[in-house]
Amino acid sequence: MLPAEIAQNVRRIQVVTGRQVADVMAGAYLSVFRGRGMEFDEVRPYVPGDDVRTIDWNVTARTGEPHVKRFVEERELTVMLVVDVSASLEFGSGRRSKLEAAVELAALLAMSATANADKVGLLLFHGGADLYIPPRKGGKHAVRVIREIYARSEAAASGRASAGDAWWGWLREIPRGVRTLFGKLREKSVAKPRSSTSIAAALEFCQKVLPRKTVMFLVSDFMDEGYVEVLRHAHRKHDVVSVVVRDEREAQMPPAGLVTLEDAETGRTRLVDTQSLAFRTELARTAKARRQKLEDDLRSSGIDLMTIDAELPVVDPVLRFFRERERRRMRR
Repeated sequence: MLPAEIAQNVRRIQVVTGRQVADVMAGAYLSVFRGRGMEFDEVRPYVPGDDVRTIDWNVTARTGEPHVKRFVEERELTVMLVVDVSASLEFGSGRRSKLEAAVELAALLAMSATANADKVGLLLFHGGADLYIPPRKGGKHAVRVIREIYARSEAAASGRASAGDAWWGWLREIPRGVRTLFGKLREKSVAKPRSSTSIAAALEFCQKVLPRKTVMFLVSDFMDEGYVEVLRHAHRKHDVVSVVVRDEREAQMPPAGLVTLEDAETGRTRLVDTQSLAFRTELARTAKARRQKLEDDLRSSGIDLMTIDAELPVVDPVLRFFRERERRRMRR
């Protein structure tokens, strides 16, 4: 895609996300991440006029006198967008891929942070750190963040066909029987070695370059292993929010006959019989087990989880997450 076309599409994203931020997102973001203050300061005796929601019930019970929590003044935050751009994110069974949904989400968060005068940074990763933009303030910087992630998604889309696009497009058009799917189409002259996703490597990079606490949105489909301990370690220093981008068709394959599937990241191929009920049942079971394990790992680590469906608007789940997080904070 030409630079002019990229600029035009970035502008379109700005307009769409800008309206969403102006309408609903900025206030929700402010309430969750700024609110009465980001850090607890002290407990002091209650005085008439204090917000009863700030009462510290544990201290009140111990002393027999009402006490309230005091928070430090609102201050500038740093928001870090850590976005997975590995090949598995190119899957899309409908109108857009998981990567395109991730682009919209990142734009929405960047614009929300900018509207509240916070710093925004970006790390794009797959096998390691691909592109790092240090956190800065300002609308121009936010546009640069959006442009870089959008350009990466366009480069991926033009360099090879999405497995999902090929899968569902071809299955609709060709006759029933033996069907062959090549998950990625690429020119032999520009073929590059593939590398699997490494969430751990991305988090370790962030630990090195981010000396202060940040609000870190880790956006990925989490098709990876061995990253949980590193994620927990990162959460001890930063406020990590894990954002899972999913396509429901990854767990539901239609009965379409014999299909050769190719792993988007490793290149390994496998011939499967999609007519087999046992195969489709096992596929759904494995996907469910993976989701449950991720949720359990994050819950046990105290890490927030947000789920984005590539087919649906991203603003709704973001708002649900913000509101739920605000309710949890108010109960503390």
